[in-house]
Amino acid sequence: MDHTLQKRKLVDHHAPNASTGIVNGRSSNVLNWDDTRYSWAYPMYKTMLANFWIPSEINMSNDLKQWPELSAQEQASFKKIIGLLAFLDSIQTDYSGKVADYLTDSSVSALMQVLAFQEVVHNQSYSYVLSTLVDQSEQERIFEYWKHDEILMERNQFITDGYEEFANEPSIDKFLKSVVYDVVLEGLFFYAGFAFFYNLARNQKMVSTSTMINYINRDEQIHVNLFAHIFKETLNENPQLDREWYEDFVTTTFKEAVDLEIKWAHHIIGNEFPGIPIDDLEDYIRFIANKRCKLMGADKPYPEYAENPLKWIRAYQEVDEGKSDFFEQKSRQYTKVSEDNGFDDL
Repeated sequence: MDHTLQKRKLVDHHAPNASTGIVNGRSSNVLNWDDTRYSWAYPMYKTMLANFWIPSEINMSNDLKQWPELSAQEQASFKKIIGLLAFLDSIQTDYSGKVADYLTDSSVSALMQVLAFQEVVHNQSYSYVLSTLVDQSEQERIFEYWKHDEILMERNQFITDGYEEFANEPSIDKFLKSVVYDVVLEGLFFYAGFAFFYNLARNQKMVSTSTMINYINRDEQIHVNLFAHIFKETLNENPQLDREWYEDFVTTTFKEAVDLEIKWAHHIIGNEFPGIPIDDLEDYIRFIANKRCKLMGADKPYPEYAENPLKWIRAYQEVDEGKSDFFEQKSRQYTKVSEDNGFDDL
């Protein structure tokens, strides 16, 4: 059985503009958004454009004033989480480019290019936050955390091993597995960190940083949705693959990922922060894993965790539509999170 993966041709004069498949298909490689294979591609593209933002729009002056008032534990967790996010979004930029090479549908490949750009913006935001709050030498140390923190290294290795297997030996099997690791990265491995920032915000601390995290969170949700589509379409279009095996792989991989995310949550939050009971945070992580597995078409690893135990987080993952930013910070016209594109409904 041939499970090799073919790169997309730069141009194919004899192929249709609308592709014949998401991978190993044929396409002229000319993109006509009114002639695409997948009905979900163009709406997703429009949403990604409507959500466009840049870090310098967000005024950090209040955060700068509040930074010295944070406890030593709050500052340490803040910096460790930013260090993690910087690593993950950096490798995500590179991985999305490698995936795009093998997407034989020009519309999905285009979405991947937009995704890669958004990851670059995310990384800029981490530099922007840190350059506001700490001196350059401290910023450089924070961007080195991923090399020295053992728990960070363990989590990162979990993702990078799967990515590198695909990059070094592309096949449909390794492609599908890498997509699962991507959904872990974008759909689970940020979430203890996000909870930390949203908890600061509801205590009126570091609101500008939390606004930025809010926008990153929203972007990552769209990315999760995109990769879930890619996963399911690949299985639909390749009936020779053992669909049940790959769906089981999703559930098993998320169980492992949950253990790593809970270990990280204890490392950065533990019982130190009022408002984030560690038991509730553990349950929240399991709840999010269930949502991601369901989105991928797989069984929930923790079916008994059916409700979000940190219900207050939802309010911090939503922004007034077209009216104002997080906490009335600044008027803007971009699309905001709603029931249609919100976090908790995926």
